[in-house]
Amino acid sequence: MRRVASIFMVMALIAPMALARPAAAEAPYEAGLLRIAEVMGSLHFLRNLCGDKGDQWRQTMERLLAAENPDPERRARFIASFNRGYRSFESTYTKCTASATEAISRYTVEGENLARDLAARYGN
Repeated sequence: MRRVASIFMVMALIAPMALARPAAAEAPYEAGLLRIAEVMGSLHFLRNLCGDKGDQWRQTMERLLAAENPDPERRARFIASFNRGYRSFESTYTKCTASATEAISRYTVEGENLARDLAARYGN
């Protein structure tokens, strides 16, 4: 649970990057944000599968979208990344298993590291 809280804190640090992104070109942190969206989609499915019912990761994704305020095309890419993460595990797992629990741990660490790295590199 501590990692989840730290991901939220780092996401708050990333939010100001929306103000600093270049208008004409893709921001250098775009791939990282899209990967974070995919990780959140994966965690949304896996955490609910393994008994942690709720919309915490979907709500976090909504906060990311609100902070970035993307144009419709970019918004669609974020949503597609989130959905890709969700569907990749939805097609694999029908019940919580040891490997699903391990995936939760690994994706939580990956999301935390991505968020921290992006905030350190591009945050204000």
